[in-house]
Amino acid sequence: MAKLYFYYASMNAGKSTTLLQADFNYRERGMATMLWTAALDHRGGDNAIESRIGLAADAHRFAAETDLFAQVAQTHADQPLSCVMVDEAQFLSSAQVWQAARIADELGIPVLCYGLRTDFQGELFAGSAVLLGIADSLVELKAVCHCGRKATMNLRVDADGRAVIEGAQTEIGGNDRYVALCRKHFAESRTQ
Repeated sequence: MAKLYFYYASMNAGKSTTLLQADFNYRERGMATMLWTAALDHRGGDNAIESRIGLAADAHRFAAETDLFAQVAQTHADQPLSCVMVDEAQFLSSAQVWQAARIADELGIPVLCYGLRTDFQGELFAGSAVLLGIADSLVELKAVCHCGRKATMNLRVDADGRAVIEGAQTEIGGNDRYVALCRKHFAESRTQ
């Protein structure tokens, strides 16, 4: 029976790298996969999914109106898929997470979702909240805080490295905008 998986972590934990390795493993065995990532994140250019260590792959891009189930079902009818993988899964809507569950339940295709659990204020993203609630398997990937403890939080910083505590939930950026920290150092940084 196919399952819905949610691999979650803070920034810099290797989520995209892990997804791309899983994709490679399926393809190396001659199995077809379908990759997805958020349309609002254009950092990868032509390679929609790109890891910090240089791995990259093209992917379909989902927007708020994308019907993942319909698109996967159509592709699966033409070429049977062995796995669907979603990067930046925190940006999925609640409806899209349920569509991912239908892909696993009705089409029998495992769906591996990779994303952040919380935003720069420690609040759950909508997609992550539903994934935490309904995924068959939850897997935490580990990142490390500067103190050596497990990093679970994403601190947004300005150009001078100071904590940003207000603003839109979504602001695309990498190491220039976000720092992965343990909860203690996250809280301390936000009160300085």
